Amino acid sequence: MNPILKNILAVVLGIVTGSIVNMGILHFGNILIPLPEGTDTNTAEGLKAAIPLFEFKHFLTPFFAHALGTLAGATVAARIAATNKLKIALTIGFFFFLGGFSMIFMIPSPLWFSLTDLILAYIPMAYLGARLAGGNETSIF
Repeated sequence: MNPILKNILAVVLGIVTGSIVNMGILHFGNILIPLPEGTDTNTAEGLKAAIPLFEFKHFLTPFFAHALGTLAGATVAARIAATNKLKIALTIGFFFFLGGFSMIFMIPSPLWFSLTDLILAYIPMAYLGARLAGGNETSIF
């Protein structure tokens, strides 16, 4: 297969895989750690209204969903990629970082969570995903 097409496919499948893992963790995490009584997470407005009721434990699920979704997506992308495995994995991390950054404005969360999420859940997990997939490049340039 053409290396460029293979790399494009790697990015697409990385995003799809990461999104599926993210949504799965969010779904099952809310079963394991029930949200406060009366919380409606089906709408952005309902989630905004519920955030003040959240305890530390309620922020674990979204953090792990973001981190493990990015890790899974970056690992899959780097494993499939024909070339530039680290760059492609970091592309997945940047894609999910943009999603996390935009969520800060759509659904305000505590500053400690926003910073922790943005600093630890995306780019470091994408780098780790590349390393797990055998992306041996040490430089992104």
